[in-house]
Amino acid sequence: MNDTNQLNTASGSRWLAVLRWFDSGQTQPVTETGERRIDWLRTIPFIALHVAVLGVFWTGVSPVAVAIAFALYALRMFAITGFYHRYFSHRAFKTSRTTQLIFAVLGASAVQRGPLWWAGHHRQHHARSDRPQDVHSPRQQGFWWSHHGWFLSQTNFATPDERIRDFARYPELRFLDRFDALVPLLLMAALYLLGEMLAADAPGLGTDGLQMVMWGFVISTVVLYHVTFTINSVAHRIGQRAFPTGDDSRNNWVLALLTFGEGWHNNHHYYPGSARQGFHWWQIDLTYYLLRLLAWTGLIWDLRPVPQRIIHGADTMPVGRRQTRE
Repeated sequence: MNDTNQLNTASGSRWLAVLRWFDSGQTQPVTETGERRIDWLRTIPFIALHVAVLGVFWTGVSPVAVAIAFALYALRMFAITGFYHRYFSHRAFKTSRTTQLIFAVLGASAVQRGPLWWAGHHRQHHARSDRPQDVHSPRQQGFWWSHHGWFLSQTNFATPDERIRDFARYPELRFLDRFDALVPLLLMAALYLLGEMLAADAPGLGTDGLQMVMWGFVISTVVLYHVTFTINSVAHRIGQRAFPTGDDSRNNWVLALLTFGEGWHNNHHYYPGSARQGFHWWQIDLTYYLLRLLAWTGLIWDLRPVPQRIIHGADTMPVGRRQTRE
């Protein structure tokens, strides 16, 4: 009887893991033994996406497919850095409910889970940065776990609701968070239809549906993944420290270029509430420039600046109090 119950439990867990590919609202209790255990069945889509990159040898390449890949990398990177991070995580500016939803959808297309899950875990990171409770600290958990192992574990699957109650009151955001695979699937379908349409109407472009999915979604997403993940891993290991933050955050100009300004990570940990992470004119912050453009159009407003006392090196507020307040 005990063996039968164990088999039924194991079978139920496997089906639950598969169900969570499509409905992340399906959760189960997590035991302490699962803290550092990767949920391999649930992470099959993540692994499959990386393996699928090899399909480029069959689909080939065309200038239009590469252009779409770059465009979707840039658009989704900005949705992650400008809205998932600076808006949903830190409330560094204000916007309307409509604009909030539009960029939440664009962020969801980056396949980095929903906005509530992303922002909730990021807030936890700032509250515990590089301490034992920080789930993606290279110092505490190791480089590869901080890079991608942490979000593949069962323990970190659920959205930390207590950290994100301010945005959890919006049902549309809760929907995106629960059904986080929906937008990526729709993006793949749209790219396939675009490629087939171009193949029929403009065969000289040398593309088709599968090639457009390969470059516009598979390759673009995998590159976007690992560039984004470097902020948790590399930016806590390699770079310069301009401010004493009490953690291992670094400023890394290479990562700043690749991530549209997120590489000024030590700046950000010193004053996380600002819409601007490149504190000086020579610290290129593409996300901030694009946010300024959106502010000019009226789509967003009240961008929180970096205080002049920080820029000029006269800040005397303790780091702990500053991070709590901001």
